[in-house]
Amino acid sequence: MMPRLGAKYAIEIEVLSRPKAEYQTDDYFGLDLPVAPAVMVGEEIVMEGESVDEDKVEAVVRRHLGLPEAEPRGKSILSRLFRR
Repeated sequence: MMPRLGAKYAIEIEVLSRPKAEYQTDDYFGLDLPVAPAVMVGEEIVMEGESVDEDKVEAVVRRHLGLPEAEPRGKSILSRLFRR
């Protein structure tokens, strides 16, 4: 998802990956960073400690860049079949 958003918008993406044990140290909590997995846009924590919602991340990226909200995506075939 992140490379796709990086190609779509003029943004710099930085990915940090560390062993799980490193995220659970007092030193890490002292940095006041979000619980992994997480997504931050600028100083805003978009998602923390849960799976990432691509639409939500894209909305925050657009807001951060001063762009208007994206048009809502059309419903999928399955959601139309089951009327969700």
